[in-house]
Amino acid sequence: MSITAEEKARVMKDFATKDGDTGSPEVQVAILSSRIATLTEHFKTHKKDNHGRRGLLKMVAQRRKLLDYVKGKDEARYQELIKRLGLRR
Repeated sequence: MSITAEEKARVMKDFATKDGDTGSPEVQVAILSSRIATLTEHFKTHKKDNHGRRGLLKMVAQRRKLLDYVKGKDEARYQELIKRLGLRR
């Protein structure tokens, strides 16, 4: 499962640090969070999709690594990001 191009563009626009920003950790984490939410809904109806579940776990690990990177660089930026995304911690 993936997100639509419109959804991805909206997320990039909302979390971009400057105009045309597609690669900052904030944008990457936001896109991963959107994809994780989509896959989580998918697994409510497809409980035996273990191959997809592996991909979900990889995405969660990648998001965690990016969040750890942001936290190491700038604690305030990290706190703002998790607050905007509604993530715990």
